[in-house]
Amino acid sequence: MALKTAQDAAPPAAGAPKPRVPGVLVRLAASVVGGLVLYLAFPPIGWWFCAPLGVALLALALRGLRPRRAAWLGYAGGLAFLLPTLAWVRPIGNDAWLALSGIESLFWAALAGLAVLVMRLRLWPLWVACLWVVQEWARGLFPVGGFPWARLAFSQGESPYTGFAALGGAPLVSFTVALTGALLAALVTRRPPRLRADRVLAGTLLAAIAVPVLGLVVPRPGDEGRTVRIGVIQGNVPGRGMYFLGDEPAVVLRNHADETHRMAEAVRAGKLQRPDIVVWPENSTDIDPYSSAYARQVIDSAAKDIGVPILVGAVVKIGTENRATRGVVWDPVTGPGAYYDKRRLVPFGEYTPMKDLFLALSSRAQLVGRQSVAGDKPGALRMGPVTIGTVECYEVAFDSTVRDTVRAGGTPLVVQTNNASYALTNLPPQQLAMSQLRAVEFNRAVVTAATTGISAYVGPDGRVGWRTGELMAGMDVLDVPVRTKNTVAAEVGALPEWIMILMGAGATVAAISGRRKS
Repeated sequence: MALKTAQDAAPPAAGAPKPRVPGVLVRLAASVVGGLVLYLAFPPIGWWFCAPLGVALLALALRGLRPRRAAWLGYAGGLAFLLPTLAWVRPIGNDAWLALSGIESLFWAALAGLAVLVMRLRLWPLWVACLWVVQEWARGLFPVGGFPWARLAFSQGESPYTGFAALGGAPLVSFTVALTGALLAALVTRRPPRLRADRVLAGTLLAAIAVPVLGLVVPRPGDEGRTVRIGVIQGNVPGRGMYFLGDEPAVVLRNHADETHRMAEAVRAGKLQRPDIVVWPENSTDIDPYSSAYARQVIDSAAKDIGVPILVGAVVKIGTENRATRGVVWDPVTGPGAYYDKRRLVPFGEYTPMKDLFLALSSRAQLVGRQSVAGDKPGALRMGPVTIGTVECYEVAFDSTVRDTVRAGGTPLVVQTNNASYALTNLPPQQLAMSQLRAVEFNRAVVTAATTGISAYVGPDGRVGWRTGELMAGMDVLDVPVRTKNTVAAEVGALPEWIMILMGAGATVAAISGRRKS
């Protein structure tokens, strides 16, 4: 079907009332409210249905504007959304929170400037939804390796839209949410004269209803009848915020070892079933077990007591100046063995981009200390009866990283995470929602082990079967399904995302071309 601009459409009937154009303050209010409504869709509030409503308000605020004015209105809407959604950054500093929100809102400005162009085309809700995927793709790449947090898909951990993840991953979930919101906006902007029923109006309404309904009937692989018993340890930490390690060395390590000894006692007493493997979180040892005889002895003692391999989260030294965030399989007999080094590193948390500049500008940049070195292999590690797929904290937000781990044979997925600096903020529940989406996307159970919470188990259907509170020690042994059948999303990879990106780019080119000819 050829794309047509609004100028190609038939002129309005004689005597038809001219549509009222909202003033700039009304549009600004709609954009800001749209951003705030969208925030309500994200955990910990989690009103998933607010996501398409927020998109609809943002689209209505932009409709009919020139790109330049649309861009700054989009920026305002982006700020209204990102400031509360990324409030978990505040423990690092309000300046970091404001800077991150301000930089990320630039992508919203670009989205808005392009969206008003494609809104002149027929089927514009489709093109707007494609551009939303383009915006999220770009945010996942730039700057300094990307920041794919706060994507529409991550507000849909358990909703009618979640099923789309099994077909096209997180990009398709974002697309369907944005498409519903754009269709809702089209219902308002396409009101027929004299409230007369019209095919376009009816078709748009049916499409807006059909999109989430279709997500409920997406086929998914079934149960394979195999399980593994996983012990999850949450040891807690002595400090808070940026100084969660406290002043005394090895407290975090002792906390996790003590919880493992408690688990072993409960197993011997018949209160818990014996696990096949045990998982500790990221940073569960605050000293390098390769170079510290004390750390090695503490971990060895815990592994021998429980009698099964432990996946230990450690920060280990690499040479004299660098380090790696590592998940290492610790066998009760042979000690440390196979390991996975984190591949997606946190800027300003694990390494300092443009190091010389930022070290000179900010004393907080010194807190990074040794610069982390990224690993280069997917986290598929053999442990006991299974090959687990280990993902380290921040990495769960990156589609390709999780997909590579699944394709390498990882099942179930294990997310080792350390959210201690962000305890009781909206980061832990947002990260749990990502695990829910990944479970459906790849037909894998996901077990999260966190230092301070939220540790959790998510079934392949995306439902949370067990979770801990925050700022507390805890442990449990879970029967976790082992799935090996892949979803369509796992097989096709980034193909659906690239199709939507190309569609959005093509619509933008057509809109610009049509604008120049008119």
